Amino acid sequence: MAFSSSTADSAGFESVEAQDLVGLVEAQLTRAIVEGRLAPGSRIVEAEIARRMGVSRAPVREAARRLERQGVLVARPRHGFAVRTISVQEIDDLFEVRLSLEMTSVELACRKADDAGLQRLRALVDGMVREAPTQPQHVRIATDLAFHTLICELSGNAHLHRIFSNTQTEMQMIIALIDAVYHDPETMANTHYPIVDALMSRDVDASRLAMREHLDDAWQQVRALFVKQHGTVSPPTPTQGPAR
Repeated sequence: MAFSSSTADSAGFESVEAQDLVGLVEAQLTRAIVEGRLAPGSRIVEAEIARRMGVSRAPVREAARRLERQGVLVARPRHGFAVRTISVQEIDDLFEVRLSLEMTSVELACRKADDAGLQRLRALVDGMVREAPTQPQHVRIATDLAFHTLICELSGNAHLHRIFSNTQTEMQMIIALIDAVYHDPETMANTHYPIVDALMSRDVDASRLAMREHLDDAWQQVRALFVKQHGTVSPPTPTQGPAR
């Protein structure tokens, strides 16, 4: 699919003036993808994006390569980069990995996190709930991901934290689908409280259960939304999974 000048204009890119051009271009591309302004399958035309941002093509190309390594863009021979399309199978695969990582991180955090760290976690959720009605979607998505990333950090396992961090951009695409399911952002923000409560009680079993229920619900909701939009397969039944 061609990525015309008018498409670049409608994606809302801003002129970039800073030293870390690649990082800033990457951030703008990521935001455009997460917000749906660059739809799955959209071609990334470096010249048009560079023109809109007021930079050369080199940082746009390097930002695209970074996003390719993160699984957000795909390279097409002789056609440059395009936004990756997501299948139901890929949603299932990502949630299986995410569930495994987060079940481990929440158990470790329950055992190892200091009280100050858990207070940071509660304050983050308090802020999510308080500001949910007025925050733009990309901020809500970033804050949601920050919550889960903080639990990985509080696990005390640097390797786990690094692996989780490497999946963040891909997860933002999925969280955007979750955010689209909940018409009341405050309701979505409140779903994080059972995890915090269990962690602050230092109850490993309750922490794992709260995290599993939180992710399983998100998984079911995203899958159902995808099926509704694309009609490819039926949502999983409670006896099939996911990950019960």
